Amino acid sequence: MSNTPKPEEKKVSELPLRLVGGFVCLLLGIAISPRISYFSDQPIIVNVLAIALLGFLVGLILTPIFTIRPLRFVRQRLNTMTAAQLAAVIMGILMGLVTGGLFSIPLAFLPTPFRTILPLISVVVFSYFCVFILYYRQEDISNIWNNFMNGSRRVASTPEIAPPTSNSANSEPENKRVILLDTSVIIDGRISDISRTGFIRDTILIPTFILRELQHIADSSDAIRRNRGRRGLEVLSMLQETSLAPIEISDIDVSEVRDADSKLVALARQLPCPILTNDYNLNRVAELQGVNVLNVNDLANAVKVAYLPGEDLVVKIIQEGREVGQGIGYLEDGTMVVVEEGMNMMHKTSPVIVTKVLQTSAGRMVFARFPTENEKDGRG
Repeated sequence: MSNTPKPEEKKVSELPLRLVGGFVCLLLGIAISPRISYFSDQPIIVNVLAIALLGFLVGLILTPIFTIRPLRFVRQRLNTMTAAQLAAVIMGILMGLVTGGLFSIPLAFLPTPFRTILPLISVVVFSYFCVFILYYRQEDISNIWNNFMNGSRRVASTPEIAPPTSNSANSEPENKRVILLDTSVIIDGRISDISRTGFIRDTILIPTFILRELQHIADSSDAIRRNRGRRGLEVLSMLQETSLAPIEISDIDVSEVRDADSKLVALARQLPCPILTNDYNLNRVAELQGVNVLNVNDLANAVKVAYLPGEDLVVKIIQEGREVGQGIGYLEDGTMVVVEEGMNMMHKTSPVIVTKVLQTSAGRMVFARFPTENEKDGRG
């Protein structure tokens, strides 16, 4: 169920705060009304009542804009932020407060108007910049910290370091190669089987916006979409447990675009790295933008057994074909077999002879026919 308050609930929750804000502004209006009365020819009581009423109306209208709505925005942001992002914001605020406090010490010796205003401005500015830097470069800072801690542990645990060989002196650190995963290939599930085989050795990178899209699908009101999303989340859990390739979930994002597919293509161009998918449309869009695509369907078609015209197959006809009289069956590897005059053998298993093999973007199709009596005798 959605947590968004209904309009009636919103009004009830805002009304007490509006009244409090209105009375506060009313008292402020009464407090400043004697000074404003010097510039008016009206009696003092009229000015006090007018300013107090104006303050009450202003407080009644503007209080939610400065209280409830900012808090609601902060709550929505906190619900969508990851733990690493929240930690980066808190550390940025603390660093900004410390830096601003230190910088405000020399500002306190300035003349009177500046000594009270500039320290507050410096704290706000430093806090903003610290939060901005830590939030958008949190992964780099985390990597630097992890490398520093790992180096400290290595130094503490190995007091004697062997001298480097001649080869290691000229060697350069190898760049980490990654592969981006698309939502469709995660829901498909075959990526978990592929990763267990060891054919993928590069790091499998899953951006958080792909996780958010999976969660959005899993929370859908449509039962089919909801099951697909939950299956994708289960596949990710299996992937982390059984994959021989390293799995990494990253907060890296592309703010210039909004939808997940466009973000994925833009991210693949920036890194650069390939995209692992089975989405035909994403495949085409990525190729047009010069991004390398690894299509699971192409891999599945490549490892299927090759059938040549004239070979014998045994297939069970399970449904009607597109043309009149055709029947359709499937082999164990999922290859579709279209059998001429197969309607006469519906729900029966029969030997057939391959006549043609057609390779399409959707997969491999085999066309076949039933053997004649002479072919049965000759092959028997």
